[in-house]
Amino acid sequence: MFESPWEGRAFSVAVGLTNAGRYEWREFNSIFIEHISRAEQSDDSSTYYQRWLAALEELALKKGLVCAGELEQQAEQLAAEDDHH
Repeated sequence: MFESPWEGRAFSVAVGLTNAGRYEWREFNSIFIEHISRAEQSDDSSTYYQRWLAALEELALKKGLVCAGELEQQAEQLAAEDDHH
């Protein structure tokens, strides 16, 4: 189902935060649809889960679940972990 480990993690985080009541699924879905639409209008070559992750990051920032610095630090750490696997 997932091509890379980070895709599964992004999916799990989005679902987990919904289940924890941090936001409504429709909030995530609305932002995700916006990212898909923008990417298609601009011939963006990003993948489905890159758009998923962008929507998740946007919503997490909007809800104050993470600050931009924390998000960047986590992204760098996960990228380094994926490089080692």
